[in-house]
Amino acid sequence: MKQAATAALVFCLSLACIAQDSDTAFKVNVRLVNVFVTVTDQHGAPIADLKKDNFQLREDGKEQKISVFDKESALPVSIVLAIDTSLSTRKDLPLELASARRFVHAILRPVDALSLYQFSEIVSEVTSFTSDLRRIDHAIDRIHVGSATALYDALYLGAEALEPRQGRKVMVVITDGGDTMSKVDYKEAVRAAQQAEAILYSIIVVPIEASAGRDTGGEHALIQLSEDTGGKYFYASSMPQLDSAFRQISDELRTQYLLAYYPSQKLSDSDFRRIEVSVNAAPAAGNLKVRHRTGYYTSKSH
Repeated sequence: MKQAATAALVFCLSLACIAQDSDTAFKVNVRLVNVFVTVTDQHGAPIADLKKDNFQLREDGKEQKISVFDKESALPVSIVLAIDTSLSTRKDLPLELASARRFVHAILRPVDALSLYQFSEIVSEVTSFTSDLRRIDHAIDRIHVGSATALYDALYLGAEALEPRQGRKVMVVITDGGDTMSKVDYKEAVRAAQQAEAILYSIIVVPIEASAGRDTGGEHALIQLSEDTGGKYFYASSMPQLDSAFRQISDELRTQYLLAYYPSQKLSDSDFRRIEVSVNAAPAAGNLKVRHRTGYYTSKSH
């Protein structure tokens, strides 16, 4: 009996999954953990001239040695662009598509790739990952209005598509924030995004005529998920505001930093490791805001 328990424990540890002895412990393989970091000034403008020595990184409160430091303007980006086509967005959809098209043409380079999704009562991949602008333009032209909204399903499936990609992984979601019929819940969408190392940017389209019965639960979920993944959320109710949101996303993707480290702690009492990054810069830089994913899971959900 004791030998069987020992064998099971060794097998479980080798897979970096839950190991059970007298207490439950969680083990992580000694692998590099990537943390993509955006630093902005008090006006929201990206700061692009920081050095490795300006950063401090902690995991579960313990300082970590930064093994890799890089400025990420040249690293390929994989983008999932997910557009809400539910009935509630029908008036704003043409403006959203025009603005999204300009964003794609401004941000995409030959080394990058974009996959376009539309979501209403179902989630559809309109085109798989590509850097071909003509193909993406044709896909945007095929987007059409649906009925209900499966927002969390879109976040989950977008993260799932990004997970095997190499380099930076970004999800941009344009929606009015409602969710009426997703099969997965918010927690599942959060975990999928964290596992994929996806950075979420949410553009929340505010209807011109405010509805007294408007559901803001999806909005709050998007705001929290954007912050937890190191992304950002925007409210937009006009073409200039849409263009401004896309422009800020584009600027940030050109000025991110990569901090990578090997975790010094192999075991913990939680499946989730919390990451904290702080910046020490010259006083002239003023108050800087640092954004990054809040942590990572040591095991995969199924």
